[in-house]
Amino acid sequence: MAATSGFDPQSVLKLDGYLEPFVPAIAHRHERFQKWKDTIDQYEGGYDKFTRGFEKMGFNVKVSGEVVYREWAPSATEAHLIGDFNQWNRLSHPLKKNDFGVWEITLPPKAPGVCAIPHDSKVKLSMITPAGARIERIPAWIKRVTQDLAFSPAYEGRFWNPSTSETYQFKNSRPPQPRAIRIYEAHVGISTAEHRVGTYKEFTKDTLPRIHALGYNTIQLMAILEHPYYASFGYQVTSFFAASSRYGTPEELKELVDTAHGMGITVLLDVVHSHACKNVLDGINAFDGTDHQYFHEGSKGRHELWDSRLFNYGSHEVLRFLLSNLRFYMEEYQFDGFRFDGVTSMMYVHHGIGTGFSGGYPEYFGSGVDEEAIVYLMLANDAMHALYPSVTTIAEDVSGMPLLCVPVSQGGIGFDYRLSMAIPDMWIKLLKHKTDDEWDMGNIVHTLTDRRHGEKSVAYAESHDQALVGDKTLAFWLMDKEMYTHMSDLTPMTPIIARGLALHKMIRLLVHSLGGEGYLNFEGNEFGHPEWLDFPREGNNNSFQHARRQWNIVDDQLLRYRYLNNFDAAINHLEEEHKWLSAPQAFVSLKHGGDKMITFERSGLLFVFNFHPTKSFTDYRVGVDEAGEYRIILTSDEKKFGGFENVSCGGKFITTPMEWNGRKNWLQVYIPSRTCLVLGK
Repeated sequence: MAATSGFDPQSVLKLDGYLEPFVPAIAHRHERFQKWKDTIDQYEGGYDKFTRGFEKMGFNVKVSGEVVYREWAPSATEAHLIGDFNQWNRLSHPLKKNDFGVWEITLPPKAPGVCAIPHDSKVKLSMITPAGARIERIPAWIKRVTQDLAFSPAYEGRFWNPSTSETYQFKNSRPPQPRAIRIYEAHVGISTAEHRVGTYKEFTKDTLPRIHALGYNTIQLMAILEHPYYASFGYQVTSFFAASSRYGTPEELKELVDTAHGMGITVLLDVVHSHACKNVLDGINAFDGTDHQYFHEGSKGRHELWDSRLFNYGSHEVLRFLLSNLRFYMEEYQFDGFRFDGVTSMMYVHHGIGTGFSGGYPEYFGSGVDEEAIVYLMLANDAMHALYPSVTTIAEDVSGMPLLCVPVSQGGIGFDYRLSMAIPDMWIKLLKHKTDDEWDMGNIVHTLTDRRHGEKSVAYAESHDQALVGDKTLAFWLMDKEMYTHMSDLTPMTPIIARGLALHKMIRLLVHSLGGEGYLNFEGNEFGHPEWLDFPREGNNNSFQHARRQWNIVDDQLLRYRYLNNFDAAINHLEEEHKWLSAPQAFVSLKHGGDKMITFERSGLLFVFNFHPTKSFTDYRVGVDEAGEYRIILTSDEKKFGGFENVSCGGKFITTPMEWNGRKNWLQVYIPSRTCLVLGK
């Protein structure tokens, strides 16, 4: 048995001395993690074998053409494999059950190398419960399911076994782990301008080149795990090992990932292990007829807001299923990591429902914490980082859990980044409830810089959450209905459009440069996509009007959307050159409430923001630590960014060796109203 290794409490206290009273709780959590890891080492051959569950469970085809099918269904008393291959005969292909509740059948080949089950034909598992009832389920580890809405909303399982010539062969190796992630959050289905569901093929051909040109080095793909309800945005998963068929085939998704790799782009999967769809006919709920196979039984196994099932993270087989699910996408599709959805819901027994997190440490280590779920996240992060040293994992957590992004070996939960969810909320509140002269520069800076020491954050001005129906994109909050009439260069630059373009650029540069160690943008928002996001559903007559991306408006050289697009690309390319996301946190020398000015230094650059709605400043004195000659290397006021060209790049400024705002030197700049500058040496 593997030796139990503790962690050194000093490594935790070095990061945050306030954790001292909670060291026993952190140690207890770590002991439970270690116990599971030891069990996996002793009985399963370690992470490598344990996370390859997909090579044993579900359908596996041997070179000879022999098919072995295994399924965990401990409460079933009988099980038969049925499908097109045996004319749905419920008696001809019985499975045998072992002592661990795993059923198995081997189907000999029809001829050498020819499977008894045809490729892409329909399959199902038929079982008898202890009460004598017959139940039929889609195999839990199935790799492809399809939906024919004309026939039924329920999915049908498919035996996916393409020939060697039809199997996609990867051409490119994974890119190295990015120095700092600049994430393009994307959804394949909405990535078309047409009124329909977009495809993997189209995304590969049309969207990947856009992302590459914009300077993003990471894509976060949403809604890949199969989900029956398109409008769920992919967050009600039924088949965890099946990539959504509404966009195309598994081979086409492999091509998408491989093509991105060829461009040097890292691809992350938005993975939903926080809950599962409650569907029985095409999900894993009540799979063997019981309430408690993959999930907790009763109310503990149900999420009252999401109307979904909650996993039992203390179950050996559930851990095999979930950890193997991560490994599967790393191996089969060559994904480079994961954004874990709903981490707050997982980590607390109250799931964050009706709970405001004040930041008080007892909230993070008291009775409200779900230790089993936290231990699962520790195992997931530890396993993936052990097997794939270049993996990137991101946590969607609103609670501010300490040690979330600290390695498991040091007492942490093991993520690489957390999403800074307070930042987009702040911008929406400002735009909804405050006039421009009421904006509090101190509060803006505090929200952008309030992050845990030693833990990396991904900052964003808006994500898919802010674009959903009921809310609006930042651009639409700023410019609203004038976007329909005054976004053409042939129309006058109205005050509303001028303000909207200026603030959209300033907000994004400020968040990018001050807010974290990574940056995220949701597809289309880089160019100020209008309106909101709303998937086809009964309430909108199944319309695709708001479930697409209107690329035509950014491609139109007469429309002002291209200015925002240009600025977004300029920010990313400048970051790649000067590397501020991987530099230490910025030093903010000024946050002036009256002047509405923010200035700070990061990575050897000087950032200057004037949020004042009317005042421009000539010879505005700005503190800077490093002496020398500075020049403007980026300004939001350039014509190609929709600016007025009152300030242009290349202007030079010499520092004066006199202390100003706590810095050793100062220089003076002309800074127009609602303009930002970046100065470098």
